[in-house]
Amino acid sequence: MDLTRRATLLTSAALAASVLHPERAFAQETPRRGGIMSVHFATEQRILNPSLQASTGVYIVGGKIQEPLVDLDANGNPAPCLAESWEAAPDGKTITFKLRQGVTWHDGRPFTAADVQFTAMEMWKKILNYGTAVQLFLEAVDTPDPHTAVFRYSRAMPLGLLLRALPDLGYVSPKHVYEGSDIRQNPANTAPIGTGPFRFVQYERGQFIIADRNPNYWRNNLPYLDRVIWRVVGDRAAAAAQMEAGQILFSPYSSLTIADLQRLGRDPRFEVTTKGNEGNARTNTLEFNFRNPVLADIRVRRAIAHALDVPFFIENFLGDFAKLGTGPIPSVSTDFYPHGMPQYGFDRRRANALLDEAGHRRGAGGVRFNLRLHPAPWGEDIALWSTFIQQSLQEVGIRVEIVRLDAAGFLRSVYNDWNFDLATGWHQYRNDPAVSTTVWYRSGQPKGAPWTNQWGWTDAETDRIIDDAQSEVDAAKRRALYADFVRRVNTELPIWMPIEQIFVSVLSKRLRNHSNTPRWASSSWHDLWLAS
Repeated sequence: MDLTRRATLLTSAALAASVLHPERAFAQETPRRGGIMSVHFATEQRILNPSLQASTGVYIVGGKIQEPLVDLDANGNPAPCLAESWEAAPDGKTITFKLRQGVTWHDGRPFTAADVQFTAMEMWKKILNYGTAVQLFLEAVDTPDPHTAVFRYSRAMPLGLLLRALPDLGYVSPKHVYEGSDIRQNPANTAPIGTGPFRFVQYERGQFIIADRNPNYWRNNLPYLDRVIWRVVGDRAAAAAQMEAGQILFSPYSSLTIADLQRLGRDPRFEVTTKGNEGNARTNTLEFNFRNPVLADIRVRRAIAHALDVPFFIENFLGDFAKLGTGPIPSVSTDFYPHGMPQYGFDRRRANALLDEAGHRRGAGGVRFNLRLHPAPWGEDIALWSTFIQQSLQEVGIRVEIVRLDAAGFLRSVYNDWNFDLATGWHQYRNDPAVSTTVWYRSGQPKGAPWTNQWGWTDAETDRIIDDAQSEVDAAKRRALYADFVRRVNTELPIWMPIEQIFVSVLSKRLRNHSNTPRWASSSWHDLWLAS
């Protein structure tokens, strides 16, 4: 691929012009009951239970069937869901949740504090990829009555951190379904049982998932929709064609090609927007496997970073919805974004000098050494980024083989088998560094947990900073600790996060009450309805 501006890709101005923001209200319309919501499901998942795996690919399905203790309102503030209220003790070591009464699981059993206790201790703390870090110091969950759950921590848990975490890391599973089983292999992981507005009906691998309206949902007279169908369409061009044919009404998380986003944005039948994704800012990653002694040398990692002309890539391939990143905390995090951190600007001469210094002189054909790069199959930008990395590193004498796998193969190869040299995908920032960011760097993560530190990199100072920041209740001190964290990891460079983006959604204009929270695609859709 010739890495020049391509006519088929969007320029910054074209992409900006194509995106429509659905601020227009439909207050004059009466919600219409019934109808089938059809969703583009681009990447199949090994499980659909968000109590066990935190990812947009799981939330897009599981978030309609299961529910968290706390969600976000339209302004991004914590809002009651399965928990009606909460209170923290002055020392931050005890947080009490009052649970909603009269809620039943889809199999008719009552939802109680025992379900919260079991899920928190057996799933969030032990298995959930980001939950294991957030709940590291969780000691117990007491249940003084069926509708009270008291979380007890050995170190202070800032209430604001926990409330920011729970919309993604607070989904509850039924104890009676999982207790006594192999949790990771339980059949309910692909046929989830929840308390949400839609009940699981059927999953045909490679074809579709179906969930129907929950007639006993605790929100009175909701949901409006009769059914949600997720259509498995891995081919992005085919998904765009199905949208144009009316077979798909929603494609989330930048799942279509950049060229199709431009084209559908000019079609009056669709809205192409970043609205509703504000709570899921993302950065493109470059991950290093320290088990390869070549990459364990910090000079090589820094050389690779210096070899990438990131501003050129953004300008020519991504447009206005990407910007230069500066590390693991993106600029959208107004509470925690640190300035003046170590950076690695494009400098090919410096890259070559570092590689020479590390003892990797050019050999036959100008090649210093070979690496395998595993790109995640989530979006077109990752595929483009991996090819850009390959061609850029060739210029400094590093030969890169790109290994393209499906979702299950990528997750297994990188996070379980550690069978990679370089990997690239998305890191999603969820309102607080302790929610889904520091887990990429904190050592001791369970083997196989996606999007966690599986690099073979351990740094005691980084671990200490992460742990201290997570349990610091003073806001100013937390900010200072996270500045120390970014300074440390940008210096050591176990991962490089040089690009910031925000997801783009494509929606039929028949949809009402959509994109009305910062994590709308992941949320329950209890109030979504379809105009005729």
